[in-house]
Amino acid sequence: MKQLDAEALCRQLAEQIRPHVTPATALVGIYTGGLWLAERLHKELGIQQPLGAIDVSFYRDDYGSKGLHAKPQKTGIPFNVDGAHVILVDDVLYTGRTTRAALNELFDFGRPAAVELAVLVDRGSRELPIAARYCAHTLPEALPRDQSLELQRDDTGGFTLKLTQRT
Repeated sequence: MKQLDAEALCRQLAEQIRPHVTPATALVGIYTGGLWLAERLHKELGIQQPLGAIDVSFYRDDYGSKGLHAKPQKTGIPFNVDGAHVILVDDVLYTGRTTRAALNELFDFGRPAAVELAVLVDRGSRELPIAARYCAHTLPEALPRDQSLELQRDDTGGFTLKLTQRT
């Protein structure tokens, strides 16, 4: 896989979303990389609704077998979800299970008018019928299951994408 420019992909994603932003649009980032990306998009797109954050730890379908994530975060949805146009933001779309968990949690806060998914990279290998409405890059071939693509953020807020081997 060739090196992907995460900063360029972020700008491209913002340009895809920009024409669809209205005063009713709200962003909700999925911890951790999705929230970093949502923070950047929220500022760059001038979204009026406050930024939301979701930690799907308790909503994952593998919670029973894997247990709680080592550092669970606090979910916060500081806007009225009922009737809102929500863009759920994640860094990498893989099996679709994280997105499903985030949708389940989001609906605990209310019934949005619409929910769309925005991702930086679609790495393939979907296990659920989930697709991103906004996607900066789709890998031409699915990555092997023993590889992970992760968004990283440096001290200055700059983004990079790193391919790692899973243990």
